[in-house]
Amino acid sequence: MKKLFYPWLAVTVALAIYGFMQAWYIAPTEATMGNIQRIFYYHFAAGNLLCLFFFANFVASIWYLVVRRSNPERAQKLDAFALANAEMGTIFCATVLIQGPLWARPVWGIWWTWDERLTSTLVLFLIYVAYLMVRRFAIAGQTQTLAAVVAIFGFLDVPIVYMSIRWWRTQHPSPVIFGGPNSGLDPRIWTAAFWNLGAWLAWGILLVGVRYYGLRREQAQQQRKAVAQVLMETAR
Repeated sequence: MKKLFYPWLAVTVALAIYGFMQAWYIAPTEATMGNIQRIFYYHFAAGNLLCLFFFANFVASIWYLVVRRSNPERAQKLDAFALANAEMGTIFCATVLIQGPLWARPVWGIWWTWDERLTSTLVLFLIYVAYLMVRRFAIAGQTQTLAAVVAIFGFLDVPIVYMSIRWWRTQHPSPVIFGGPNSGLDPRIWTAAFWNLGAWLAWGILLVGVRYYGLRREQAQQQRKAVAQVLMETAR
């Protein structure tokens, strides 16, 4: 982890700088919305990455429940991985909820509307906030299993968020990927969007790695304390 940190950090910074250049100086100004459209490059990245990191949390949570008795050591690794990804997904979800109103106010004339896409995204955010609260406040010994169940339940909202603008007529713009006739974007806009997607993906992986490493250290410390306490009790 330590050997990879600085090279990965350098790649992340380079991608972020080039993504910024693409978004603000290379990509054309959208004819109707003007510069406010440039929020799209970050909104698109955050919206896709929250799905990715919540999916990683979902898979790790299922795997944790499967092996928690048969392979406790692997289960602890999966639990740490699940928590790190949930935190990253929650950050991206909060980012989406902040960016959306910043775009909506000048374009729609309102900060918020309770349409299906916005509401389902807010519900998703609240579910994962609840997940993080479970991790912090649940009774010792039940935390990991209960959190895994909440994570599996919470992920069910992710496909609803994704499909909401296909299933219902919403205030949110129609899909630009697989959206049917007349959907899609100028290739130069796609170039900027994907560079920023790559930059924020690299940033997310970096933070998940750092957080995972920290969680594994915390788990090791807790295990040592538990062993020491058992030895003390035995010595008595």
